[in-house]
Amino acid sequence: MRTGEECCSTQLIDGDGGFNVHGIDNFMKEVKLAECGLSYAVVSIMGPQSSGKSTLLNHLFGTNFREMDAFRGRSQTTKGIWLARCAGIEPTTLVMDLEGTDGRERGEDDTAFEKQSALFALAVSDIVLINMWCHDIGREQAANKPLLKTVFQVMMRLFSPRKTTLMFVIRDKTRTPLENLEPVLREDIQKIWDSVPKPHAHKETPLSEFFNVEVTALPSFEEKEEQFREQVANLRQRFHHSIAPGGLAGDRRGVVPASGFSFSAQEIWKVIKENKDLDLPAHKVMVATVRCEEIANEKFAYFSSNEDWCEIEESVQAGPVHGFGKKLSLIIGTCLSEYDAEAIYFDEGVRTAKQEQLESKLLQLVQPTYQMMLGHIRSGTLDKFKEAFDKALSGGEGFSVAARGCTKAFMTQFEEECADAVIEQANWDTSKVRDKLRRDIDAHVAAVRATKLSEIIALYEGKLNEALSGPVEALLDGASSETWPAIRVLLLRETESAILGISSALSGFDMDEQTKDKILSSLENYARGVVEAKAREEAGRVLIRMKDRFATLFSHDADSMPRVWTGKEDIRAITKTARSSSLKLLSVMAAIRLDNDTDNIERTLSTALVDNTNSAVSNRSITTVDPLASSTWEEVPATKTLITPVQCKNLWRQFKMETEYSVTQAIAAQKVCLPEEANKRNNNWLPPPWAILALVVLGFNEFMTLLRNPLYLGVIFVVFLLIKALWVQLDISGEFSHGIVPGLLSLSTKFLPTVMNLLKKLAEEGSQKPATTDTRPNPLPGSMNFQKGVNATSAMSSSASSEITSENGSEEYSSSSKHD
Repeated sequence: MRTGEECCSTQLIDGDGGFNVHGIDNFMKEVKLAECGLSYAVVSIMGPQSSGKSTLLNHLFGTNFREMDAFRGRSQTTKGIWLARCAGIEPTTLVMDLEGTDGRERGEDDTAFEKQSALFALAVSDIVLINMWCHDIGREQAANKPLLKTVFQVMMRLFSPRKTTLMFVIRDKTRTPLENLEPVLREDIQKIWDSVPKPHAHKETPLSEFFNVEVTALPSFEEKEEQFREQVANLRQRFHHSIAPGGLAGDRRGVVPASGFSFSAQEIWKVIKENKDLDLPAHKVMVATVRCEEIANEKFAYFSSNEDWCEIEESVQAGPVHGFGKKLSLIIGTCLSEYDAEAIYFDEGVRTAKQEQLESKLLQLVQPTYQMMLGHIRSGTLDKFKEAFDKALSGGEGFSVAARGCTKAFMTQFEEECADAVIEQANWDTSKVRDKLRRDIDAHVAAVRATKLSEIIALYEGKLNEALSGPVEALLDGASSETWPAIRVLLLRETESAILGISSALSGFDMDEQTKDKILSSLENYARGVVEAKAREEAGRVLIRMKDRFATLFSHDADSMPRVWTGKEDIRAITKTARSSSLKLLSVMAAIRLDNDTDNIERTLSTALVDNTNSAVSNRSITTVDPLASSTWEEVPATKTLITPVQCKNLWRQFKMETEYSVTQAIAAQKVCLPEEANKRNNNWLPPPWAILALVVLGFNEFMTLLRNPLYLGVIFVVFLLIKALWVQLDISGEFSHGIVPGLLSLSTKFLPTVMNLLKKLAEEGSQKPATTDTRPNPLPGSMNFQKGVNATSAMSSSASSEITSENGSEEYSSSSKHD
């Protein structure tokens, strides 16, 4: 590439038809052609070889094309096609210097390159200069006629060609005025046009439809150089503002924007080299498509690496970005504006389509970030809603009022934040995110509602449980005829109180009557369930309760004082009363009576367990049906049965067996009472008063002896202690309570071991210092005597129990001795 002060040039196509892609790219960068848009013009020149084409261009446009050296002879100077920028002409004007025609270097028959270069010049140029000699005008075999035929023939290969200006430059003008030369030239041009074969569609098309024909003449450069320069300078003025309306350039509708000139020229030459017809409108669209796509890709890459976009994208990863929509809309808008500025001169349809594609790609790039932004807005709004909703509920606001108010406020806030995140170029619908937020809010409200309702229900269930469990247990423990009526009154009172309270608590939930009635009904059922569960629990301990009641009534008198069996008590009546009370407890615990229904459980139990027992002896020969031989009670549903008849019978049998021992012990205690009184009288060792007085009078001398010798007194005291210890250890009074002979035999076997044991203890206490003082009292002789009495009478328990009979004289208690 050759460069001058204001001009630079490059070989566009070499002599072999090779397109210089690298050269034209450098040329465009050097002259900054891409910045020109549509404000540029292309001028080319054709003519015979060595006709002064390069010289004319250099003087006319200030280029630096290589010129022929006349002193070396006439030969080919320009090979291929050269491209240069005109100096000092506005707008930017590019000049192409084509290889001369009719040159001997290519030969007589090698006209392919001439036609290809001519077609290329017509497709690319706005103005085509045809350099011709003045003396060829009017001649049939002039050198310019083959050139014109070539131009017109290749023109037919252009589909919908644009109108090009053909300027015929007559060189070495003679004295013949231009006014006389021009008609002859135009007539020759018309003849050539008429003689050229045309497509059927252009058979009658005049030359003026394809070309603007201009004619100018210049004197000889060698003979009249000054005049030549002057007229060239005048001609140069016509090229200023050549693309303006009325300018020298022809039709500008098919002009390719300057940034696509390189690619356009390359593709045109490729089509021409392949000897294909050149469709200029399609070519224009093709160039626009390629260039617009290149521009779009450049802008997309620019956007992808844009610092502001990268910062926004990174910030959204962490949380919402304030002004997201405005910032992103500005960046996208700037990118699209820059695309429009560079592609504005290309085909509108292609430009718009590529712009839409670019916009679509940009929006696809930012959509994940936008969706993430919406996700942050949704989650943030939901968190704020939860916090505000909980705060409203904590402040005592009604549930439904708080839910409606908070939902409306935060849905409005979500809409505002979504509006702030909207990208102007996108028409994205946020309804899905909004609907998801609404579903999340509704789900949270429903969850909180369920939790609050559960808490309220649990609260009142807890109150019911606390209010019913203890009293019901106490009422069942003191079972009587009024137990279940009292439980029903308690249940009704506590249930009504709980329903009144929970109805007030539910008033803020705006629930329908059906749901409210369902909750109240559930609470009533729960209250009944508490009572029934407590009744079942107590029914499981009925045997313990019966034994405790029997023990209380049997072992305590009417004043709740412990009963002492003195032999005067009516054990039969006491036993009957205690067992009747226990049977009452069993009848009360046999079934649940919350519905005020009547039943005959108590009468059935009394008949089967008490009356039937009394009549068993007298009616042994009569076979009767056992009313307790069933798993259900009459008029009592199975769901309300706590203890079945069979279970009652078994419990009663077990109860009698476990309480029989207490009755037997009481009977035995009564039998022991009389002998114990006799023993008390026998155990009185003191002599009569007269005997004591005689001992004092008669033993006065011995008493005085003891006073005079205290050692005797000490020995007597020690002997007394030993005798007392033996008395206690051998329990002499208890042994003799069974008689003298048994007592002596028992004492003879126990005397020696007892004495040895006492001596051993005395030896141990003498050898060691006592660590602690034994404060436990020795058992009283009376208590030991009572124990021995009880043990002695244990053998008589079975026979004694058989003596307690019913009023009719029948047997009431079974005795183990009879079975033996």
